[in-house]
Amino acid sequence: MTPAEIEAAAEKAGRAKAALPPGRAFMRAMLAGFLIGLGGMFMLIVKSDAALSFAPSALLGGLCFSVGLFAVLVAGAELFTGNNLMVLGCLRGAYAPSQLVRSWVIVYAGNLAGSLVLAAILLVADFAGMNGGAVGEAAVAVATAKTSLPFATVCFRGIMCNFLVCLAVWISFAGTSVVDKLIAAALPVTAFVACGFEHCVANMFFLPFGMALSGGTVAPDAALMNIVAATLGNIVGGALLFAGAYWLAYGAKDADR
Repeated sequence: MTPAEIEAAAEKAGRAKAALPPGRAFMRAMLAGFLIGLGGMFMLIVKSDAALSFAPSALLGGLCFSVGLFAVLVAGAELFTGNNLMVLGCLRGAYAPSQLVRSWVIVYAGNLAGSLVLAAILLVADFAGMNGGAVGEAAVAVATAKTSLPFATVCFRGIMCNFLVCLAVWISFAGTSVVDKLIAAALPVTAFVACGFEHCVANMFFLPFGMALSGGTVAPDAALMNIVAATLGNIVGGALLFAGAYWLAYGAKDADR
């Protein structure tokens, strides 16, 4: 597919998302939160290996994390960050801004619910006890590092994160096979994780899970501020920077399509 054809496919997908009944959208969003959390769970196994140096740990962790977006793209689920591309259909006039905001709110809430369900299951399953407890230590270290960042830093890391996530979703529209979707998800997602960028839905899993294991060292207010900052950055990076640029490049002149 050409970039213009991808843009048209993204608009079509946005129309379908905007038309979803609230209950179905919420359930699909719960699935996405759970699936992204599974990617985070997989990544924590890599992070628990102290023998790995920084670059191999970052690259392998990112590659493992990408299984989450890959599953969302292929198995079918509604992810808030990827759905920032719905701005394209809104700019086309396919649905009202109020429908866009309603969809985002429902999906965001569903993503949070799915992430919390997975965190609760893993806590009861003593996933943190793997590798002699090193997995739990890695979870706490990840949560501590994220909540120690200044608001502006998280926000700008969120911008870069969702530019890459939306790039992955954008590329996936051109794919016609499961392997195509895997490659589309793996490369940009590995890049954002390895670079330490901030994804609000991933943090909905990492922070509650790490907070529950930290014994109070990860503060709830710091976790909330991280997720708020990451969310704002993700919206700017996905809806404004990425979708806005591609709308101007491939969609704006074809207003009669």
